[in-house]
Amino acid sequence: MQEIVVSRGRVLELLRPDEAGRLQVVFSTDVFGIIRALQPFRFPGSQQDYVIAASDSGRVVILQYSKDKGTFLKLHQETFGRSGVRRIVPGQYLAADPKGRACLIGAIEKQKFVYVLNRDAEARLTISSPLEAHKNNTICFAITALDVGFDNPMFAAIELNYTETDEDPTGEAIQEAEKHLTLYELDLGLNHVVKRYSQPIDRGSNMLLAVPGGGDGPGGVLICAENYIIWHAEDQQEVRTIVPRRHSLPAAKTVLITAAATHKQKNLFFMLIQSEYGDLYKVTMEYSGETVTELKCKYFDTIPPATSLCVMRKGFLFAGSEAGDHGLYAFQSLGDDDNSVETSSAIMAATTREDGGGGGGGSRSECIPPVFFDPRELKNLEMIDKVGNLGPLIDMKVANLLGEEVPQIYATCGRGARSTLRMLRAGVAVSEIAVSTLPGAPIGIWSLKKGNTDIYDGYIIVSFANATLVLSVGETV
Repeated sequence: MQEIVVSRGRVLELLRPDEAGRLQVVFSTDVFGIIRALQPFRFPGSQQDYVIAASDSGRVVILQYSKDKGTFLKLHQETFGRSGVRRIVPGQYLAADPKGRACLIGAIEKQKFVYVLNRDAEARLTISSPLEAHKNNTICFAITALDVGFDNPMFAAIELNYTETDEDPTGEAIQEAEKHLTLYELDLGLNHVVKRYSQPIDRGSNMLLAVPGGGDGPGGVLICAENYIIWHAEDQQEVRTIVPRRHSLPAAKTVLITAAATHKQKNLFFMLIQSEYGDLYKVTMEYSGETVTELKCKYFDTIPPATSLCVMRKGFLFAGSEAGDHGLYAFQSLGDDDNSVETSSAIMAATTREDGGGGGGGSRSECIPPVFFDPRELKNLEMIDKVGNLGPLIDMKVANLLGEEVPQIYATCGRGARSTLRMLRAGVAVSEIAVSTLPGAPIGIWSLKKGNTDIYDGYIIVSFANATLVLSVGETV
């Protein structure tokens, strides 16, 4: 079973979609802090994931959900810095090795720590002392863990060194500053972290996606930049293609990727990426061994912009939104047979010309002509459930406009086209006590007392088209 761990700022929730596709809140707790990043990991051969949480506490915390106790258990709590959301205290970025052997927690500037994760003789989780991978005068934009199989764990980061920029009063140095893709390797034998590789990349790069490797794919990393996506791997020729753009988008506007998710099955993987306008794209690759021969980007669907995407094995896509309700979508198809707009690195390489006509962001002299599409109604996805979200709360008034015993709360929520006016009433939370599977589809339900003098009901009567079911209510149903 797959479940979703969600951070609502200071609240940690565990969500589970049921058979009908409705999201059920399994557990919710206040962490009394600000959760900055979450990352699951699993040891090889294990059936359960652990969760690493980075917060404003200056600590890295490893959690495990206990099915018996119905709560998250704190297995480890390692302190590495001061509390607060500070730019040089790690916690903003978090990445875990796909094989569950190490995790990297990084700050916006300078500091990065790597922890080695292991199991003792009694199969209990252990964590090492932090290994430093600091880099002075360097701003970090993104971090991810590469899929390298069982080789030494490797982490990729987008970095920019501002030493010369900081010392230049004319402001010219910032125009020449370059972002670099830097690879850090954790040597498990020597127990230290080394910078293995650094390469200049597009200045518009803002996000990294690890590509499945170790026999499941070509490996490497997918760099999301303004208007482009680029596959990059050490000692390999980079492969890039353009991201399709809306017809109505002005030429001066670029397409920036803000959320992404990877789906991996046996002999199959693809990435779903989303632009800041809400458009979803499916990214696939043609590869041979560890070499990618073609990179494809196809328009998939359009949903409200999300801060986080999660593809589940049961065919669900969860989109967590910062503004407006969160959505759970069901895949109707994978978009392989439709005629949606698609770009390919092979076609783009053959049609490369000097005038790109659709915004820059690249560091290369040549530009690729843009490819356009028009957004449409959902075709490959179907919304099946919503999770209410009041954020961001813009304004709120308490008034009794309906003349009820208790005043109502009127709130303006959301942002842009998803803005809403909501009326809230004080109520009592409902908790699920017991679940009983019914043999069919009922058409009616009643409750009865065992006698006229009883205070509480003792029976539940469930009516079917051809039968009646009587349930007795006691310590159990």
